[in-house]
Amino acid sequence: WTDDELAAFEARWPTGTRERTIYALLLCTGQRVSDVAKMSWRDIEDGAIHVHQGKTGEKLWIPMHHDLVAALRAWKRAHVAIITTAYGRPFSAHGLGNEVARCIGLAGLPERCVAHGLRKAAARRLAEAGCSAKEIAAITGHKTLKEVERYTAAADQKTLARAAMEKLKGRTDNPKPERWVGNGRE
Repeated sequence: WTDDELAAFEARWPTGTRERTIYALLLCTGQRVSDVAKMSWRDIEDGAIHVHQGKTGEKLWIPMHHDLVAALRAWKRAHVAIITTAYGRPFSAHGLGNEVARCIGLAGLPERCVAHGLRKAAARRLAEAGCSAKEIAAITGHKTLKEVERYTAAADQKTLARAAMEKLKGRTDNPKPERWVGNGRE
């Protein structure tokens, strides 16, 4: 998902809707649909959400992003499960995947925007914010750095290049670059 596609989804589904709450859980935790479907209010403690990933068995403690906090504050707490169906029952992983697909379609997003893409968007955004592969894995629960690299391949190169150069500022062993004017040096 591009930032424009994320913004389009947010414009269609305001904070307080089930659709926006599901989206915030997926994007702000970087978890799979199957793990979001199992999330309960009991998993939230001390500003973090505890996740026990079904696929890997990985146990994660994920600090809650302010967007997720806002979404959860606006969402009604009607069941131990955070997200429930229209009938007040917890979603199955498959059912939640279908619900996300429905929400994406109603937001008018392209077919390539799928629920799992929000997990990849979370990893990309973390990379663009300057997070290391290990920091990203601490959120997403990936077991290998190679997998994190695959998920963050879409990270904005310009943003990352700027961040890399910012890290060099202030180093005394860096010579000042020559100033180039036209075809020659100054």
